[in-house]
Amino acid sequence: MKKTDIGLIGLAVMGENLALNIESRDFSIAVYNRTTSKVDQLLAGRAKGKNFVGCHSLEELVDNLVLPRKVMLMVKAGPAVDEFIEKLIPLLSPGDVIIDGGNTLFSDTERRTKYVESKGLLYIGTGVSGGEEGALHGPSIMPGGSEKAWPLVKPIFQAISAKVGPKGDIPCCDWVGPRGAGHYVKMVHNGIEYGDMQLICEAYWMLKHALGLGNDELYDVFNHWYQGELNSYLIEITRDIFSVKDPDTDNYLVDMILDTAGAKGTGKWMSQLALDLGVPSTLVTEAVYARCLSAMKDARVRAGKILKGPSGKYTGDKKTFTEQIRQALYASKICSYAQGYVQIFDA
Repeated sequence: MKKTDIGLIGLAVMGENLALNIESRDFSIAVYNRTTSKVDQLLAGRAKGKNFVGCHSLEELVDNLVLPRKVMLMVKAGPAVDEFIEKLIPLLSPGDVIIDGGNTLFSDTERRTKYVESKGLLYIGTGVSGGEEGALHGPSIMPGGSEKAWPLVKPIFQAISAKVGPKGDIPCCDWVGPRGAGHYVKMVHNGIEYGDMQLICEAYWMLKHALGLGNDELYDVFNHWYQGELNSYLIEITRDIFSVKDPDTDNYLVDMILDTAGAKGTGKWMSQLALDLGVPSTLVTEAVYARCLSAMKDARVRAGKILKGPSGKYTGDKKTFTEQIRQALYASKICSYAQGYVQIFDA
């Protein structure tokens, strides 16, 4: 039987979508999941008739890969990555590549790169950005680690990544650097995204509460912004949520969502490292604090009964104020990106 181009471990939504993306670019792929029923479900469902090989063991996965083998981990960051590395090392040959595509702390990738290389293998830690849809249709990919591994994965990674440029042919993927560089850049990328989301939330708050705009009006404002300098995925999905209604109540979904936010840790990592480096990544850090405050829902409700605060209503020209908010959001985003680049260059 013909060997496959790459193996992928971990068939949660991100892993499954990335596997389908890889296969759609004319690469063959072998897949494995610890709960092997997930493998069977994928091959009987979304991957049916496609160039997939389903495997029920790591040995079977490795046996189905062309040399040098490339095995990508799409598992939860932390101990699970180390466990799979330990299981894979005895099964692989010198020159084979292990790839971690999770949201891993860059210092863990530095440690793992050194360890895996000491065993004669190559290691890549890569950020994969774009969420579930990006994984399926084209993510931004930020690989770093063993430089000799880059030519081995470059054709696959650049084929499956998002494309930009006037002709739409420039891949959103290139080699970032040695050791943990890929996951470092992904950490900063996520931190900047924390800032972007907080800025959008604050713009929304002013439009809704200071100007009193309804959801239809908010949709129109964000749609207008999306056509110009603020064009981005986050602005697009913010616009779209204003039109979604709950099918059971016919109320706007955005008004039913609890105003609390969780976090996976990458924004916090960036802020902690900024303090260590003496880099003023102030916007991202404030966005992390805002998430911490949002999680204190019960305390905020109790405090709100004691201190109501000002009404915050704006009585001037709505169109002028809306444009001022747009300009402030744009300027703030530039500051956020600038702070992120400074932290990358000062690392």
